[in-house]
Amino acid sequence: MIEEVMQRWNQYLRGDLAGGLDELLDDEVVFYSPIVFTPQVGKVLTKMYLEAAGQTLPGDPSNEASSAEGPGGSFRYTKKVLDNDTAVLEFETTMDGKYVNGVDIIRCNDVGKIVEFRVMIRPLQAVNLVHRQMGETLNSMKPAP
Repeated sequence: MIEEVMQRWNQYLRGDLAGGLDELLDDEVVFYSPIVFTPQVGKVLTKMYLEAAGQTLPGDPSNEASSAEGPGGSFRYTKKVLDNDTAVLEFETTMDGKYVNGVDIIRCNDVGKIVEFRVMIRPLQAVNLVHRQMGETLNSMKPAP
């Protein structure tokens, strides 16, 4: 099942998935951020974090050979491991001249919906930079009071 989910994830990343994240994410999906202590539960919050990450870390991560340059540098998946219901996708990019290395760990259920999305980032300078830029992006996404 994870192979099919990863095909749809790559379609989403290319902008080719008609239903977008709504099609991919389970209603009760749990998002684990490298910068927020508590897990973010539910489709609405997970979508917000994934969309903010897409703006913060631009590029074409669906193409492992991608090195598309954007304001945040080039983002690309460099390795992937698929097993049963879980995918581990290693990525790298540069942001403000700093190297960012991380892993997306994605788990799906039996009906092909993502139920867990976990992001880990290193080194510490990268965590601090992503924290700042993601915070700015998330704040800009909030509706005006």
